[in-house]
Amino acid sequence: MGELKSPDKPFDIPKQAVWEAWKKVKANRGAPGADGVSLEEFESDLKNNLYKIWNRMSSGSYFPPPVRAVEIGKSHGGGSRILGIPTVADRVAQTVVAEVLEVRAEPLFHPDSYGYRPQRGALDAVATCRQRCWKSDWVIDLDIQKFFDTVPWELMVKAVGAVCDLPWVLLYVKRWLAAPVVQPDGGVQQRNRGTPQGSSVSPILANLFLHFAFDVWMAREFTGVRFERYVDDVVVHCIDENQAYHVLGAVQERMGQVGLELHPEKTRIVYCKDSNRAGEYECTEFTFLGYTFRPRGVRRRDGKMFTGFNPAVSKDALKKMSERVRSWRLHKCTQFSEADLARWINPIVRGWMGYYGAFYRSALYPLLARINAYLMRWLRKKHKRLRARKKAHEAWVRAVALRRGFFAQWRWVTWVPRVW
Repeated sequence: MGELKSPDKPFDIPKQAVWEAWKKVKANRGAPGADGVSLEEFESDLKNNLYKIWNRMSSGSYFPPPVRAVEIGKSHGGGSRILGIPTVADRVAQTVVAEVLEVRAEPLFHPDSYGYRPQRGALDAVATCRQRCWKSDWVIDLDIQKFFDTVPWELMVKAVGAVCDLPWVLLYVKRWLAAPVVQPDGGVQQRNRGTPQGSSVSPILANLFLHFAFDVWMAREFTGVRFERYVDDVVVHCIDENQAYHVLGAVQERMGQVGLELHPEKTRIVYCKDSNRAGEYECTEFTFLGYTFRPRGVRRRDGKMFTGFNPAVSKDALKKMSERVRSWRLHKCTQFSEADLARWINPIVRGWMGYYGAFYRSALYPLLARINAYLMRWLRKKHKRLRARKKAHEAWVRAVALRRGFFAQWRWVTWVPRVW
């Protein structure tokens, strides 16, 4: 992989770029694409497979295979979406292009864009949104209807061309946009717009499109209006209701100009009600990146309570996590030891605590207590001497005292619900 390029190829694509792309694809793991080739199978003949990708991309003869469509639940709860899974080889090729686009586009992106950017993440967007909700009385919760399914190709390619003039980048972006999709029933669907969500190049393409379609437009038309955008999830802050309706009308018109549409039911204007903003309005809550912002009781340092407009884990996200906990059926896994269970569930629970417990973490306590309840049932089934409730409870208290962090949720919640 030391040789950087070949002089007889029309496109100057370094071999090292393909190698670096493979390392990222491998680190991200992922399922096989439509060809059924796994990461392990691809790696078994790694040198030849990477050479084929480089050779075809450098000569202009690389054509992406169909993308496998899979229906999955949304990452932050609330419904499902179609995820497009490219083949392993195609993910490597897409990552080569994505890296080029990210280097060129990153300096141009708006500071209020948070999705899939270095040193930024969803929790940063939620934190900024929380602070701005305290200062601005009104919010527009924007929902772009089926963005990844409806985004027009012509404007997408135009957005790419505005930041990168490399012919091979534009060539392969066009080919990836037009790649067919293999449906779960085996049928092949041809497309004329949209980009499959889940491919390696989709996040940067979505960011580029909405940078020009929304971010730049907002900065030009509404200089003093702040917003947070995480790919196609957007929250806009306004000083009063009149401004909110004016901005929303302008955004609806702008989305129509770029071939998109706001969801008529999910897009809403929200009043940020708290102790200092006691007006009565129909809508006083919204959900952003798995957090529901609404009036909540907050205890001050002096012990007194007040109402603040704050985020906490949403009901949809809690429901999704609860369903997963229930699917584990921990109380029936008596063939496992305590260490086995900890290795299994701790990484998952830590992830939930790290994300959904970043703000108003007490909203997560009932879920963590339910995990404890399943573990208590496991304990009583595993050990005959602990079948009695009193003995099981005594053993639980000793275990928590001696190994406080043995199970991830014990750092926050050690109690068990009464019904166990």
